[in-house]
Amino acid sequence: MNNRGLGILILVGLAVMLGFQTLYVIKETERGVLLKFGEVAVPDIEKGLHFKVPLMHVVRKFDRRILTLDSQPERFLTVEKKPLDVDFYAKWRVIDTFKFYTATNGEEARAHRLLAQRINDGLRNQFGERTVHEVVSGERDLLMVELTHKLNQIATTEFGIEVVDIRVKRIDLPEQVSQSVFDRMKSEREREAREHRSTGREQAEFIRAAADRERTVIEANAYRDAERIRGDGDARAAEIYAQAYSRDPEFYNFMRSLAAYRDSFKNKDDILVVDSEGEFFKYLNEGVNSKR
Repeated sequence: MNNRGLGILILVGLAVMLGFQTLYVIKETERGVLLKFGEVAVPDIEKGLHFKVPLMHVVRKFDRRILTLDSQPERFLTVEKKPLDVDFYAKWRVIDTFKFYTATNGEEARAHRLLAQRINDGLRNQFGERTVHEVVSGERDLLMVELTHKLNQIATTEFGIEVVDIRVKRIDLPEQVSQSVFDRMKSEREREAREHRSTGREQAEFIRAAADRERTVIEANAYRDAERIRGDGDARAAEIYAQAYSRDPEFYNFMRSLAAYRDSFKNKDDILVVDSEGEFFKYLNEGVNSKR
């Protein structure tokens, strides 16, 4: 390679290096500020290809997308002075590059520290005005909405940051408090169980007494109806017997004697001492005499 070719290569290399030093691109997902000797010259650079003067200008780029601050759990006190370990996260983005750069020097980690400190202060104030029940269940959503609104005003004014949302991932009781809370909840559940059992026994006794009373009434009514039916049957039978026997009284006496004989001699072990010529054996004696 001759000296001319080498010179051309050197010129091309210098041109490429100069291009890298003077040209820069702001992407769709970025925001940027142009610094001139350390001072902000252009606070919000438009997207696209731009020129700068080497050594004079410096470009600082920031992410324009929504970013996530995932903080470590912090301990806060409720209005009852009960400690709670709260794990939260926040969504934020840069909306004012000038304020963001001057407040954080364009460092995302520093922005996270400042924002986390403001959120901690806000949560401490919000938790200090509420009970454990309100924080855990009843008013958590309202608490987050109020905190997001208040913190967004502060962050926008001081840091050029828009706080999109703040959410609590979980709320835990400290270990030394958890056992006492568990014991109290256990005793409350046992008390409720005793009350339910007592109420159940009372209702069972009431139902059992009502059932016994109803059974007695049903049995009494059934016995009354049965006796009435039996009495009507006996009366009807007596009436039929009377009508039948009134037609032949002698036959009626004969049937009564047969019934008496059957009842008297049905057990072979029975011994009767009676006069054979008495009225009791009238029909038997007549049968014997007739055979003679």
